[in-house]
Amino acid sequence: MRLADADPKGLIRESYAIEGITAGECRSIFLDWALSLPAGAAVPEVVAVLQAEYATQHPDHPMNRVLLEALTAASPPRRKGGRAGRVPG
Repeated sequence: MRLADADPKGLIRESYAIEGITAGECRSIFLDWALSLPAGAAVPEVVAVLQAEYATQHPDHPMNRVLLEALTAASPPRRKGGRAGRVPG
């Protein structure tokens, strides 16, 4: 996959160019980027392309952590059943 296909709007590229960007701002940019991916896109493959291009050039940037977290499988949501799930503690 080409970098131009992985970041067609340049959102991730631009995040690396912003001085003093915070982790929260990086997560927001990443969410916008992820929502613009075509349906069925292989996110781990696309994120690997982004990491190879940007993370090595900017080792201390907060977007690196966001990209790494995107590769980590989310734990399944925990839900309390019955009354405990409907009535606050």
